[in-house]
Amino acid sequence: MKRFDVIIVGAGAAGLLCASEALKRNKSVLILEKANKAGKKILISGGGRCNFTNLNINPNVYISRNPHFCKSAFKRFTQWDIIELFESHNLSWKEKKLGQLFCDQKSSAVLSVLLKICKGAQIELNVQNITIKKEQLFTIRTGQSEYQTNSLVIASGGPSIPKMGASDFGLKVAKQFGLKFIPFKPGLVPLTFHQKYLDRYFKDLAGISLKVIATYKGINFKEGLLITHKGLSGPVILQISSYWEKGEPISINLLPDLKLDDYLIQMQQVQGNLILQNIIFELFPRRLAERFIEIFEIEELSNKALTEIQKQSLKTIGFQLNNWVLTPTGTEGLRTAEVCIGGVSTEELSSKTMESKKEPGLYFIGETVDVTGWLGGYNFQWAWSSGWVAGQEV
Repeated sequence: MKRFDVIIVGAGAAGLLCASEALKRNKSVLILEKANKAGKKILISGGGRCNFTNLNINPNVYISRNPHFCKSAFKRFTQWDIIELFESHNLSWKEKKLGQLFCDQKSSAVLSVLLKICKGAQIELNVQNITIKKEQLFTIRTGQSEYQTNSLVIASGGPSIPKMGASDFGLKVAKQFGLKFIPFKPGLVPLTFHQKYLDRYFKDLAGISLKVIATYKGINFKEGLLITHKGLSGPVILQISSYWEKGEPISINLLPDLKLDDYLIQMQQVQGNLILQNIIFELFPRRLAERFIEIFEIEELSNKALTEIQKQSLKTIGFQLNNWVLTPTGTEGLRTAEVCIGGVSTEELSSKTMESKKEPGLYFIGETVDVTGWLGGYNFQWAWSSGWVAGQEV
């Protein structure tokens, strides 16, 4: 039976950075990966361009039962630290929007750097049926081999995009050792609607996009919305989906930069001969404008001049387009979710080391922990920071 100082389950962003830090401390490291290749999720991130961090790292953009838990890791290993690491390996980056940093050399270059700095680690791929036992040491059995270690790091992520080899292995380990956890649910995922709503609202509109504000229980995002064959997607919907609970409505402001009721009344006073539908056609793509006239039942007024329409009717039309209330049926699920909400409870872990408080030598990092960021490189930074702090301790 071979013994290692550190065994890491998962060769993703968190696991690889943790391994590189342990190697710097002259630790022997074994990485066990279920997939046939290390870093598969890294390769598809950002459409292959790898949105590897964000300039505006802030605990407020993370969803967790303990919003303070992530602060220590972010202070110790910042976005500037990961930027410096990649720049030291001749990678360059560009800020796209909202502080989102993308690698010029694409995702494959990011993975190449991570594998380079993990060169001293032994990486086993296609590892199935991992079982763990603890006496004085952790004994890890796989379909092929048996290993022992003092320090076991669970960096297996969540079960989003299962075709990439993702699973809820981390929660099974937490349960085995009596640690509390929050069951995973899809996050950063498109929202779906019942067929009758698809027919009424979105039929023949798939592919149309526009900038909106989406709001759910006081939380709002202003970004792009995309109509799909199943419902709604785009960055604004992915963001709000991480907060949304089944059966609850969301509100969409279709004109985020215009208070339409005030605008219509103002236009009634200064250009009252304008036809209502012509104004709506100017504000939206034609097919979308026609659908909104139908949805909000304003066909009878649409061909009238503004002076022929009562002010209260104009106010109602404006309010509806600034506050379109919809109740999704569900989400597209783990198949397309970019992340998972939930994970090992932060109550069970040290925020300074990511080590279990109950089980010495057992660590959880990255998406396996109940810390989930917004879209835009935030989840990568949590992977880097949590992996780095664990790498200092294992």
